[in-house]
Amino acid sequence: MEDLLQSAATRTTAMLDALLPPSSGGAKTLYDAMRYSALNGGKRIRPFLVLTTAALFDVPETQALRVAAAVEMIHCYSLIHDDLPAMDNSDVRRGAPTCHKQFTEATAILAGDALLTLAFAALADPATHPDATVRCTLITHLAKAAGGAGMIAGQMLDMAGEKQTLPVADITTLHRLKTGALIRFSCVAGAMLAGKATDDALEKYGDALGLLFQLTDDLLDVEGDTTLTGKPQGQDALAEKASMVNALGISAAKKQADVLRDKAIAALGGFGDRKKHLESLVHFVRYRIK
Repeated sequence: MEDLLQSAATRTTAMLDALLPPSSGGAKTLYDAMRYSALNGGKRIRPFLVLTTAALFDVPETQALRVAAAVEMIHCYSLIHDDLPAMDNSDVRRGAPTCHKQFTEATAILAGDALLTLAFAALADPATHPDATVRCTLITHLAKAAGGAGMIAGQMLDMAGEKQTLPVADITTLHRLKTGALIRFSCVAGAMLAGKATDDALEKYGDALGLLFQLTDDLLDVEGDTTLTGKPQGQDALAEKASMVNALGISAAKKQADVLRDKAIAALGGFGDRKKHLESLVHFVRYRIK
């Protein structure tokens, strides 16, 4: 699985590099910060999902790569802003100084803003798809997934839930928005590139996978090794964030992770042998150590 992820990451990074050329003008520092955050590694799971699900519908990889890069730009922008002092106040991301530590807080804010807007410019380009209706479908769904009805709403709920004991249902909603919305989009973007509105099976797969990914993150915050995860252990606990681990305890949280693993795999039943890479990803997410 790691070889498949690395292959997808390498191709996505090449596309990001092409979409984010260095600047030597007055915006050099801005572009340096954007490239620093977007090209600095990461698991690239969302791009992997875009590329793998697009292959199910025989979508040209050049189109899928542009969507994968757009999703990753939005993901990277969200990490830049998450790490800011006003949010999670983190000094380390992916084993390196966070954007505002490497540059300045103001530069980091602008770099995040620029990555967000560039993502939609990439989707709007005819190189992503010759049909404007398809491009508009992608833009609309990604905007919903990333905005005030999706990821940003989840981030707001995450901050509001600090130092509170939230019920499991509320934590699930938080995670479904903050982490799950972008992952769900990544799972159905391939169907959209193929001219479909969405795909119900992949939507269900993405929903379970998104919740599993966040739950694994919560477990790693408690049990993970900082040298492997690339970010400080115990940071969520220190901030008293609402998490499934806090709500359920470690043992029950792991059992819930197994339930989500099985639910994600079950959603792929109709894809036959073509599901093997998506199924392998579920196991990778469930048992990852970084």
